Formats: sequence, structure tokens, C-alpha cells
Amino acid sequence: MRARYFPAIVLAAAGLCFVPWAHAAVDPYEQYVQTSKDFRPVRQDPAVLLTAFPSWTYMPWTYQWTIGYTPASGGWSVEHGYNGAFVDWDGIAAEGSKTGRLDWINQNQLRFYVDHTAAKHYLHLWDGNDMRPHVNELHSGGVRSEPVNAAMAETLHGFIKHHIETVKSSPYRAAYALDDEISWGHFVHPTMWCVTDDKAAYSAWLTEIYGAAAPERSHWITYNDIQPRLRTWTVGESDASPLMDQWTFNDSYWNNFLGDLVEYANGIDPATPCGFVGGQCPSPFGGYDYAKVMRKVQFIEAYNIGSSQAIIRSFNPQNAIPAVTSHFHRSADDDIWQTWYYLAHGNRGMIGWVEGWFDGKTPKPWHDQVAPTYLEAGKKIGPLMSGAQWMHDGVAIYYSHPSIQLGWIFDAEAHGKTWTNRNGDDRLGASHHVRHAWENMLRDEGLQYNFLSYADVIQKGIPAEYKVLVLPACLCLSDVEARRIEEFCKAGGTVIADYLPGLWDQHGKGRSAGGVLDEMFGVKHDPKMSAADVFGGKLWCEVNQDANFSWKTYEQFLTRENTCIEDPAGFNKAVRNTPISSTNHYGKGTAVLMNLSPQWYNAYRVAGAEEAKKRAVFLNPLHAAGVQRWASIVGKNGSEHGVEITYWKQGTRRILFACLNPEIAVSSTGGGNAVGLKTEVLPVTLTFAKDVKDARDERTGKDLGAGREFKFDWKMNEAIVVSFAGEPGK
Repeated sequence: MRARYFPAIVLAAAGLCFVPWAHAAVDPYEQYVQTSKDFRPVRQDPAVLLTAFPSWTYMPWTYQWTIGYTPASGGWSVEHGYNGAFVDWDGIAAEGSKTGRLDWINQNQLRFYVDHTAAKHYLHLWDGNDMRPHVNELHSGGVRSEPVNAAMAETLHGFIKHHIETVKSSPYRAAYALDDEISWGHFVHPTMWCVTDDKAAYSAWLTEIYGAAAPERSHWITYNDIQPRLRTWTVGESDASPLMDQWTFNDSYWNNFLGDLVEYANGIDPATPCGFVGGQCPSPFGGYDYAKVMRKVQFIEAYNIGSSQAIIRSFNPQNAIPAVTSHFHRSADDDIWQTWYYLAHGNRGMIGWVEGWFDGKTPKPWHDQVAPTYLEAGKKIGPLMSGAQWMHDGVAIYYSHPSIQLGWIFDAEAHGKTWTNRNGDDRLGASHHVRHAWENMLRDEGLQYNFLSYADVIQKGIPAEYKVLVLPACLCLSDVEARRIEEFCKAGGTVIADYLPGLWDQHGKGRSAGGVLDEMFGVKHDPKMSAADVFGGKLWCEVNQDANFSWKTYEQFLTRENTCIEDPAGFNKAVRNTPISSTNHYGKGTAVLMNLSPQWYNAYRVAGAEEAKKRAVFLNPLHAAGVQRWASIVGKNGSEHGVEITYWKQGTRRILFACLNPEIAVSSTGGGNAVGLKTEVLPVTLTFAKDVKDARDERTGKDLGAGREFKFDWKMNEAIVVSFAGEPGK
């Protein structure tokens, strides 16, 4: 039975500190999220952060910069839109420059970041051959080969202080990156060790998160201790908490350590944001619980992998934290698309991998092709976007990190003893594909959304600005999260879950009475369910990811050795003996349990506009809740399929981007290139639900006046950028 609550006004009258939904019986987990350092943000002052990145900034990572640091190379950089730079370690001295790279940067007024501010081989272990013998330790129940502790902090403070003081004199410093592709393991490779050698830390953390009922954990375990039980476990008997708690502790200890380093850097230079580069996908491994990450950084470069870019945008207070992406040149057309796509999603710039840019000291011709785009982004559209606020259509997608953890436990079972070789979880994991499908369905429908983190929901509830909350593969929910979700629904919101919502708690322990949201959904999940009762009847997940480890197409991934029950709507049923699409009116709101996985949509959208219409089965409940698109792009015979519209609030004006949303090729070492990029010029009509006032084409500067329809010749690897006065009509 969940705890009952006293009204907050009663507590306030008694002189007590106000905590949302305060209650008589203390919920240790709620108290933990409300008060723990694990969720306490570092200083994230918008004024400081926006000053550091006043516009879109392209910062070449000069791996093969062969043209020197001379007046000529500086002039070429500025003329081609490379308005940023970087320095690495103490590398401010530069060949071809009499005074050094920092003087070259200052002379050309290039905003720069400092890479490896906390040196190498500490936060990222695997750059040197001396670390390679430790690879096998990743899967052991031992301690990180370089333990994170007070001694490491003292060492890194020395590096940070020296590197900041080396560049602090420059007025063009934009950010400090502690290190690149950091991890408490190896990227997000399956890692079982403990992050620290502080033997008391884990026990103290368990007491903080569980309260008086904290379990005693005598030894550190690995996936080998969990995997053999998965096939025979029922929901009510299952308990992955010994493993999931270890991962959650590692994430907390690691991100707190990063936050402390950020604050130390601020003490030396409070005017320059600090964070890291090379961010990975959300994962059980490496510290990538973005609900924690985004509270501990002031700057981040993350690869667009596993929805990380949209998650970062959603968890970015006032969109002030400068978030940038990596850039690898593949073609001029792709370079142009990347610039517009990431600008449309709120990115503040790019870090470019300089490889093959030059023939000796001669820049390759493609630089001339992309220069107009970079210059437009840096000088015209970038300043326009500074301080702009993302707008959504009243849709929130829930971010449940424990569900990502438990999802991995289920996904990896198929590998047997070879789970240690599982890489590329973003292209295999059910949580990633389900999340990606929801994003694709919404974007293709012309709707925008935010991710909403479990920490924000526990601390503040679900904001009234949302009409719909989507629970994507949210297997794990705590009691307090369930209360917040129920309160949202009772107050008139619509909650949509795809499958198995809240059958496990936040620690990965199965619930003996069924799903924690069963009453709200008007269903009853049998706690005696086992893997034989879901999807294909052999695994807890939809796809045998071992058999499909090297898949080439979404259709292949979802078809090979897959015996799931496919519903006539075209999606796989989750609980085999339970109906699909149960709708329950709960308070003033509506709860819809689909009992379907949306993964097949990733294949349907690739097949074209007609197949993509199958998304309706998932999106009809959103429309019933009053969520409707307010702007659309229409071409001839569905040729606009794949277009995405994003929109921002900037003072009294609204800024709209229309850009192509193709699949993206990316890996754990970077990228973000388009797959199947279209470059033709397409005549389209931008149509609003109601007339807008004082419309302007921000790229040409042309006033468009008032109206509901505006025609453009859209080059599909570029963007339409239109602003107008006031609120969009709906």
C-alpha cells in the first residue's frame, strides 16, 4: 500500500519546509531524490552560459591541420565559417606561428574550447597501451583499474588548474572539456566493476536510497549472477536489484565526481562553462544516466546516439547549457544538412574532426561549397537562436533510467556467455528502438515533445503544460513515480504506455501484486508471468539480439528468428494473452495501455509515406487528447515524407525550422551523418492552422506578411527558417 499524503498547505502552516506532495510516511526513495547530492545541480547560470556561446560556433579539432597557424590560415578559417577553435593540454604553441596558437586564436577572434582539461587516462582509460591489459577486468566484480577517489581528485585538480591558467587570459575561451569519451568503464561497453575503492561508499549510498530497509550486500556481483535465472523467473519472483543498484551507485558516484570537478574549475574561472565531450548514448554503463549528467555539467558535446541529443535538449534548463555535436565530413551536401538539422534542434555548434581536409597546405574544394552555410549559421541564424526556448505540443516522453538498465538485462540474455562482447547497444537495445520509434512517429506526425526525467517528475511532478505522457518500455517505476503519473491522469492528462509499465520497481525487483499502474490502466498484469508469456515466448524482449547482432535493415532486425504475435495493426503484441489497446477513464483523464511494441515503425517509415501511416494506432489517443499539429509542410504526392518541423520562442516572436529527418549513422566514437539524404529542390507549402502575423523568411530577410499559407522551394538538405509574431494558432 502506498503512503497517504497530507496537503502541503497544512505543512506550510506548521512552519515546515515545503516539499511537493509531502506525506506522513516517509518514502526513502522520494526523500533520496529530493535531497541527495546525486541530483543536486552545479551552477548553471544562463547569463554566463549564453555569453560563452553567443552564436553557433564551428570548432575544428585539428588532428590533421596542415595549413599552419598563420595570418593566411586564420583568414581562410574566418572566411569559410570556421569561427571557433580548440586547444589540447598545453598545446598552445603552434607550428608556423611566432607567438603560439592562443595568439593566433585571439588575433582571429575564434571562440575555443580546451580539450583534456583534466588530462588523459583518468576519466577515459583506454587511450594508451598501458591500459589494454585491464580490458578483461571490465567484466569482473573488482574495482576500476583507476579508482575514482580523493587521490584522483587531487591529481586532476592540478591538471585543471594548470590548463585553465594557461588560457585564462584569452577573452575567447568558450568551454573547458574535462576529457573526451569519458566513462567509469570503457565507453558504454558492458562493465561490471565498482567505480571506486572507497569500501564504505556503497553501503552508505544503499542506506541513503533505501533508508532503514537497506539491504546488506556482502560482495559485488556481475551479470553472470543474474543471467541464468532469467528464463525461469516470474515477474513476482524476479529481482535484479543487486546488479542494478551497483550500476546506479556507479552512475551517482561518477557524476558527483564530475560535478565536483566542474565546480573546482568554476572556482578558477567562473566565467567559462565546464563539462565534457564525446558523450555516449543513455546506458546502464559508463555514467550515462542523463537525468544525472545534465545536472553536473555546464557544457557538453554528445554524439547523436540513442536519442541523446533530444534528451540533452529536454534536460537543458532554458536551453542555456551549450550543447554541441561532433562533425565528420562525408560530403558537402551532408555537411550542409548537419548544420541545419542540429541548429533546428538547438545545438550551439560543432566540433569538427579535421581529417582529409587538405592536400598538403591546400584546402580541398568542398570547403568552398559548405562555407556559405557555416557563415549563415554563425552570423545570421546562430545569434537569432541565442536564448531561444524550445516549444512542444504538449507531449512528454518519460525517461526512466532503471528501465534502460533492466531492459539491457533482458536484451543480453540471448547472447549467453558472449554477453561480454555486446557493443553498440544503441543499435540493439529494445529501450533505444522503442524510444526511437516514438520520436519518429511524433516527428512524422508533425508533433514535438520533450523528454521528462524520473528525477524531475519525483521532485516537481508532471507540469500542467503537458496534455499527454508517453511511457516507452517503462518497465521500472517507483511508488512515487506512479503517484505522480496517477495524479497527472486524475487531473485530466492522458497517459499512454506501450507495454509492461511498472511491473518492476526502480531497483529492478518484480512487483508481487502486478503492475504499479494497473489500477490506472484498468488492467491486471499477472505477477506469475514469465518470459514464455511475452513477445516470442522465449525471451523477455521482442528481438533475439544475438541472432540479429549484425542486422542491416530494421525489417531484417525485426523478422529474423522472431516468432512474436503480430497484431493486425502491424506491431508485435507484448503480453501474449492480453488484448491490445485498453482504454480506461481515470479521474478526469484517460489511461491507454497499448500492449504493443512500436519498434516496427522504424521499418515502416523507411518503406515510405504509405507504410508510415501505420503509426495511427499509437497516435490516435494523442489526437483524442487534443494534441494536433499547428503547422505542416506539404509537397506533391507525399514527397515531403520525413520532414520535421521544430519551433522556438524568442521574445515576442516564434522561430520555425523545417528540415529533413532521415536516419542517422553514428558510432561510439562520433558521427551523425544522414542515411539516404535527399538534396533535390521540392516545391512545398508551409501551412498554419490559423493565420500568423508579421511572418519573415529569416534566411533571405524577406517579409512574408500575414497569412496561413506560404510557398517555398525547399532544398531538402537545407532548412526553411520562418519567424512570426505572437503565439502559433491552433
